[in-house]
Amino acid sequence: MKKGKPIIEEITVCPECGSNHLSKDYSRAELVCKNCGFILDENMIDHGPEWRAFDNEQREKRSRTGSPMTYTIHDKGLSTTIGWTNRDAYGKSIPTKNRAQLYRLRKWQRRVRISDATERNLAVALSGIDRISSGMELPRSVRETAAMIYRKAALKNLVRGRSIPGVTAASIYAACRQCHVPRTLDEISNVAQISRKEIGRTYRFVSHELGLKLLPTSPEDYISRFCSELKLSGEVRLKTMRILHDAAAEELTSGRGPTGMAAASIYIASVLCGERRTQREVAEVAGVTEVTIRNRYKELTQKLNIDLTL
Repeated sequence: MKKGKPIIEEITVCPECGSNHLSKDYSRAELVCKNCGFILDENMIDHGPEWRAFDNEQREKRSRTGSPMTYTIHDKGLSTTIGWTNRDAYGKSIPTKNRAQLYRLRKWQRRVRISDATERNLAVALSGIDRISSGMELPRSVRETAAMIYRKAALKNLVRGRSIPGVTAASIYAACRQCHVPRTLDEISNVAQISRKEIGRTYRFVSHELGLKLLPTSPEDYISRFCSELKLSGEVRLKTMRILHDAAAEELTSGRGPTGMAAASIYIASVLCGERRTQREVAEVAGVTEVTIRNRYKELTQKLNIDLTL
C-alpha cells in the first residue's frame, strides 16, 4: 500500500483512482481509499469522545454535553435547566443552608425561560402535545412532527380564536398521518378529553391553511397494531393483507371506514388460520362496533367467495 503526504484540508476524492469511497481508520489514524487502498492522510485527529459506551444509559451518564435540540420544548431545549437532585457537579449533596438559595435560582430560572405570552402559550401547547403523545405511546418522530406543525400554525396565527388543546390534538392527528403511524380520532379524543368533532374540524382547517398534503389512511396501516394487540401470529397478518388486497381489487374498500375494513379482515383471517377471535374482542381493539364488523364481514365473504363453514 502506498502512503501519501499528510494533507490538512478535507479530502473527498482519491487522487489515484478518482473514487469517492473513502474510509477513516481511527485505529491507525489513516484515511484510506476503499477502491485502490491508497492512504490519503495519516496521523488523523479523532474528534470523538475518549470514553466508550455499550448502551444508551452509559452514553447519557458519561456524556458531558447537553441534550440535542428539539422542537417539543418552547425554547428548543437550548436554555439551561437547574436540576432537582440537590447535588453538585461532583455528586456531593448540597448543604442544607444553601438549598434555599438553590430553590430561588430554580424558580427564577423557570420564569426567565418564558419571556412573554406567546412563549407561555407555546410552552403550554407543547407540554400538552407531550402529554397526549405519552398517553398514546407515540414515537419520538411523531412528537417532533406534531410540535413542528403547531409551531407553523402559531406562526400563521391559526391558533387565535381556537382552543389550544384543540389545535394540539389536531396537530398530533396530522403528525400521525404524516409519519404513517395512524391513530383514529376517537383514540386521540379519549386521551385529549376533547370532542371528536372539534378535533376533526380543527384538523381540516389547519391542514388546509398549512397546505398539508396527507393521503387518506388505508386499512393496511392498522393491521400490524391490531394484530399485535390481539396477539395474533404473522400468518394471520399475511392472510389479512391478502384479503384486503383482493378487496381493493374488487373496489370493496372505497367508501368504507379503514378501521372497520381492517377489523373485519382480521376477524376473517383469524377464523381461517385457526386463531379465532370473537367479534367483540376485535371491535374493542379496533374501536368500532360489532355491527360494523358484521356488515363488512358479510360483504367480504360474499364478494370474495370466502367459505367460513368450519
